[in-house]
Amino acid sequence: MNTAQQHDPAEIGKFDRLAHRFWDAAGEFKPLHALNPVRAAYMQARSTLRGARVLDVGCGGGLLAEALARAGAQVTAIDLAPGMIEVAKLHALESGLDIDYRCVDAAQLAATEPAKFDAVSCMEMLEHVPEPLQILRTLAQLTRPGGAVFVSTINRTTRAFAGAIVAAEYLLGLVPRGTHEFERLIKPSELAAWGRQSGLLLRDVSGLQYDPVSGVASLDRDPRVNYVAHFETSP
Repeated sequence: MNTAQQHDPAEIGKFDRLAHRFWDAAGEFKPLHALNPVRAAYMQARSTLRGARVLDVGCGGGLLAEALARAGAQVTAIDLAPGMIEVAKLHALESGLDIDYRCVDAAQLAATEPAKFDAVSCMEMLEHVPEPLQILRTLAQLTRPGGAVFVSTINRTTRAFAGAIVAAEYLLGLVPRGTHEFERLIKPSELAAWGRQSGLLLRDVSGLQYDPVSGVASLDRDPRVNYVAHFETSP
């Protein structure tokens, strides 16, 4: 497989330029800081993390990776933005956490370490890649039989366009302008279909809500804007 098909250099560069701001909870990544405990709790409720081998794909500066490590997982975390990996390594060092950070493509890792991980996460990344189906196939290849795959992304709805793009990027400035492209957003039905094509069994889809006024994030059953999905690989 041509790994170049799995990522967009322009998207990688977009986030790499913001790496130095990643751990500023009041900066461009403020919503991620609020959503992170909810995403980590979702994973912990649906898989055993203590002692598990867990991979975070598209880890950015390490928000989720650190939460998983604190929950007792043996964490490997990868990203193609060198600046993000550098920031993640430094923050983990300062936090006293042992996380295996690598600047490597997920497909390359799957070729050398297939079916190694008990759980694999890929949060807020699928809407930034050219071929989400290929990424899901790679996530499945990285996960052991009977393991868990967790994905979060943004729905392609009018409500998501108004909230996640118009309001978040242009009116409230919660994230940089141009972070999301509406055409790349993903309906849960599309994600489920790609999961089936990848040999993944869909176990749950839940909504991820973020209130920009209070800065509070929560989990519910409404996936019309942000949502998280839990898949399993066949035993």
